[in-house]
Amino acid sequence: MKKNNETVTKLRTGDEVIVIAGKDIGKKGTVQKISKFNNKAVITGINMMKKHTKPNPQLGETGGIVEKEAAINLSNVAIWNPKKKIADRISFQIDGDKKLRVYSSDKKEIKS
Repeated sequence: MKKNNETVTKLRTGDEVIVIAGKDIGKKGTVQKISKFNNKAVITGINMMKKHTKPNPQLGETGGIVEKEAAINLSNVAIWNPKKKIADRISFQIDGDKKLRVYSSDKKEIKS
């Protein structure tokens, strides 16, 4: 059951996606983490930001400027179809008692 402010996303962790809007348009990466509550995802190599950190000798961390990925809105990414080499949408097919995720353009199953 869906809770308040929770949206259902068709993307999953490990999917290869392409950015279709924003400063990183055209870049590809894999989904690391999805937050359903604020409709955002963290993708490898996309939306890089610099964070200034203090050293913490108890944890053995050195200080400095660290570059890491920030979350990007799910409306700005689309799944990458490797066969057709295009950004695609996701639809579902019922196969017996299984519900399969498929690419909308060629109805092939999404392997993740």
